[in-house]
Amino acid sequence: MTAPPPPSPDSSRHGLAGDIWGGFASMLVALPSSIAYGVAVFALLGPEYVAHGVRAGIVGAIAIGLVVPLIGGAPRLISAPCAPAAAVLAAFATQMAGGGGANAPVDPGRIAVLLTLVALLAGALQFLYGAVGGGRLIKYIPYPVVSGYLSGVGVSIFLSQVPKFLGLAQNVPAWNGTFSPHLWQWPAVVVGVVTIAGVLAGPRLTKAVPATIVGLLAGIVAYFGIAVFRPELLDLARSKLVLGPLGGGVGPVFATLARQWSAAVSLRLPDLQLILVPAVTLSVLLSIDTLKTCVVVDAITRTRHDSNRTLIGQGAGNLASALLAGMPGAGMMGATLVNVDSGGGTRLSGVCEGVFVLAVFLVLGGLIAWVPVAALAGILFVVAFRMFDWSSFQLLRQRATVLDFCVIAAVVVIAVTANLIAASGAGLALAILLFIREQIRGSVVWRKISGTQITSTQHRLPEEQVVLERLGSQTTVCELQGSLFFGTTDQLFTELAPDLKKCRFLILDLRRVQSLDYTAAHLLKQFETMLRDNGGYLIFSRLPPSLRTGGRDLAAYFAGVGVTNSARNVRQFASLDDALEWVENQILASEFPPRGAEEPPLALEEFELFREFAGDQTLATVRACVGERTVAAGQRIFQTGDVSDELFLIRRGNVRIVLPLKNGGHHNLAAFGRGHFFGEMAFLDRHNRSADAIATTDVQLFAISRARFNEVSRGHPLVGVKMFARLARALAIRLRRTDDELRVSYES
Repeated sequence: MTAPPPPSPDSSRHGLAGDIWGGFASMLVALPSSIAYGVAVFALLGPEYVAHGVRAGIVGAIAIGLVVPLIGGAPRLISAPCAPAAAVLAAFATQMAGGGGANAPVDPGRIAVLLTLVALLAGALQFLYGAVGGGRLIKYIPYPVVSGYLSGVGVSIFLSQVPKFLGLAQNVPAWNGTFSPHLWQWPAVVVGVVTIAGVLAGPRLTKAVPATIVGLLAGIVAYFGIAVFRPELLDLARSKLVLGPLGGGVGPVFATLARQWSAAVSLRLPDLQLILVPAVTLSVLLSIDTLKTCVVVDAITRTRHDSNRTLIGQGAGNLASALLAGMPGAGMMGATLVNVDSGGGTRLSGVCEGVFVLAVFLVLGGLIAWVPVAALAGILFVVAFRMFDWSSFQLLRQRATVLDFCVIAAVVVIAVTANLIAASGAGLALAILLFIREQIRGSVVWRKISGTQITSTQHRLPEEQVVLERLGSQTTVCELQGSLFFGTTDQLFTELAPDLKKCRFLILDLRRVQSLDYTAAHLLKQFETMLRDNGGYLIFSRLPPSLRTGGRDLAAYFAGVGVTNSARNVRQFASLDDALEWVENQILASEFPPRGAEEPPLALEEFELFREFAGDQTLATVRACVGERTVAAGQRIFQTGDVSDELFLIRRGNVRIVLPLKNGGHHNLAAFGRGHFFGEMAFLDRHNRSADAIATTDVQLFAISRARFNEVSRGHPLVGVKMFARLARALAIRLRRTDDELRVSYES
């Protein structure tokens, strides 16, 4: 059974008409929710602040709805006061009313001002996040932390609305009233239940009207139906189950605004310090909520939003709302999806939503007073239920995700038992633990192999290869990856401890390392000490010039912290091949007498390639097509693209074959020393050179031209047979060696 397709814009509505209709439809979703969120926060300050909460919700919906799309919000995004904003501000208001950290309750008027300042600072921080490019970073907060926080918000909203849903008096403790049915106001309970039923049944009854409007209308009808039997409910001034008089018009809004900002002048520094943590918490939550909505819209419309521009617009909208004493908000998932489904296609739909909220406030503001408080509580119950991440319980089905569930549960518990501000700190700490857990879970050792399984590209003489195979176990090559920090150093030590006891050369390839801290650097110094005690060396290869995290030059860092000082047995090489070659030279130097610079050049008959030629006339025939050449160290013998058909035999010195790369670098293909040959590909197929040959020391060579060799072999066919047979055998040996190294590469 396949999932139903996501909603898509109605093709019958497009352009200006679609934006207007989308703005109107989304207003029907955003307005009642905005009022509910405003009441949920400011009703905590006392019954006289309920009207203030209504105005704050409406003003927030207007200011955010107009400013966000005009400044830079994402197309189709509808921004309005939201549940996370209500939860954080409600937690802060409750904390202040209970003592504010100074063992004395804070005056409700001062709390109202502090709430406005929290919203103002949160908006400024959001604007800053967008301006400095922080939109991408916020999206990287671990999902278990976000899930736990949003679930905690849902639980907090649910618990805060229980007294309103039950119609409890202001002086009745919530806990006692919840479990004392005789204190409930049954008209409120009935209105709340009918509202919830309307919200849930709305989508089945009609697609034209948003479910929240269906639920709110059902609650209002239920209220007036009950009022037929209880006439006292029709007295607006005395009924405690409705929002009550708002003061009418825009006058009370400006009066509240003037009162708020005049009171702000008397704030002290300790008051301002109180708002920092909740403001940061609010800014991050609102940013996450907005970007999450944008990601969903992108998936539906197959578009891509600009996260930084979106945050700039969102921050500007919350700043404007706070300056007008309104509620802060974010991109609302429900209202935005209604906008998309109704034809909204540009930022104009968001502007239209704000305009429609303003029109409703000016024209129908008096009717808002009759909205039942329990109806708003019922709407928030549904919001809270849907906000809770019920799918998180599936994480208990397998052991690998139990810790993720514990993170979610811990954040929820802290949010409920303490407050959302404490939960934000716990969430941050748990995010760090999750990061460390993921880093520790994956091994920092990408590959570890013995020196018997890997060799450099330097081709050795048969007797040298025997020695390297016998003593190869003295070398351990370990290619590292990821982050080397205090959380992974014990893992690395445990992995390498057995090798450190028996090897003389430990090669650490750091090409895949992304970060490294001082704890890891100290461990590397310990490795060097253990190796030095056995007469060995710690060797680094491919140190990143700039780590992906922090841009640190690793070679400079090692020098600065003393890992690579001159007193230590430490070596650094640009490539793993260079490191392997150096180690092999050290091993061979302990088994063979040193070869001086005056080592005599080999004669033709001393080469392995011509061993079977010495007993007959064929060697003399070969000499006729052999020339001699001398190349100084650092000079190219040939380079990629050259037209050449010569086979070179090294009489004395060393040659490296490198493959040039487009980025200006190169890859070492092979290295050859005294007694070896190279250049066989062009000699055999007579095509252009495919690599560069560079003399790493002064080199003396024999050069055999294929054209000249063909002339000679026509008169002496046996020469050709022997020559190509010996070449085939030598190449077969090289290919077998390559096969072995490839097998080790894939299996280790």
